[in-house]
Amino acid sequence: MKFIETSLPGCIVIEPQVFGDARGFFYESYNEDKYRAGGIDCRFVQSNVSRSARGVLRGLHFQWPNPQGKLVSVLEGEVFDVAVDIRRGSPTFGQSASVMLTAENHRHFWIPEGFAHGFCVVSEHATFSYQCTNLYDAKADGSIRWDDPAIGIDWPVSAPLLSDKDARAVFLADMPAERLPEYVG
Repeated sequence: MKFIETSLPGCIVIEPQVFGDARGFFYESYNEDKYRAGGIDCRFVQSNVSRSARGVLRGLHFQWPNPQGKLVSVLEGEVFDVAVDIRRGSPTFGQSASVMLTAENHRHFWIPEGFAHGFCVVSEHATFSYQCTNLYDAKADGSIRWDDPAIGIDWPVSAPLLSDKDARAVFLADMPAERLPEYVG
């Protein structure tokens, strides 16, 4: 496995070693010892799968309190995946890192607790998998606007298909401070 740091410390792209032949392929999608050695020390308590059509944008989602770290990957199709640092006082507050995740490149993306997460489907459809370090908590659920100009994400769509929740999300600057985690350096 190869662990690649992004521009946001702690957000890591994982490239597994893929073994393939005429029958198909095999790779380890998670190995606790290897992940720990690569800088990811976590315990997963919830696993989710979603399927979305081209142009669907989900996010930018987070939980606070009860934050979730997420290990995400694509089982079918292609997505443009994004993490945003929303930790008050962080030197990278409001900055984003993105990666293309596809069924063909087998990449995984680790988004630690304290970051918002979102993705946009760029293929006809995509099946998306994510492992979470904390259970979903509706009372802690939050959203930042996908098109917040202060964050400046260069999404591959201009008019995405959004949920009502995501269409009503607020700009990061308008999020009450108590709704955001604090950076612990």
